[in-house]
Amino acid sequence: MNRFVIAEASKCIGCRTCEIACAMAHPVGKGADMLSPQNFSPRLTIVRAGTITTPILCRQCDDAPCVRACPSGAIIYGQDSVQVLQERCVGCKTCVVACPYGAMTVVSVPAAGQAGSMLVSQKMKSEAQKCDLCSDRAEGPACIPSCPTKALHLVDKEAMAASLRKRQEQAALNLATNLQF
Repeated sequence: MNRFVIAEASKCIGCRTCEIACAMAHPVGKGADMLSPQNFSPRLTIVRAGTITTPILCRQCDDAPCVRACPSGAIIYGQDSVQVLQERCVGCKTCVVACPYGAMTVVSVPAAGQAGSMLVSQKMKSEAQKCDLCSDRAEGPACIPSCPTKALHLVDKEAMAASLRKRQEQAALNLATNLQF
């Protein structure tokens, strides 16, 4: 089972702190430019639906549709998660269409070897982006500790097993108290 980050929608207040932490962990620009509208590129998105707000993140699917759909082999399984190899990505958006959660995006970034500000003449490259669990960060996903309401959680094999066991125990208790012959 791949690890993934999940959000408790009941705790999310829509403050977008997780988006900012994500964008800062994956900077496109430098310095003050890092959070400018053209460089703000978090790998998760806060969605508002009625009175509910929640971040949409990659679920790191075990049989990921994006991996199967990618024609260039840019999306792979690695580091206990689904990763995008940017050097292979051609920006075709097939992964965006394939993702059932809406967690994939394709953004334009300066092409490799391009430096400086975003000029019209600057070469740009389209690339797929999704939550990579901050694989380059020793502390793990930047979004989790940034959440002021503790709505984000890293789910791994052990956490999933504990949750399953808790639900099974609750189901057994419910069955025992509701079963009358």
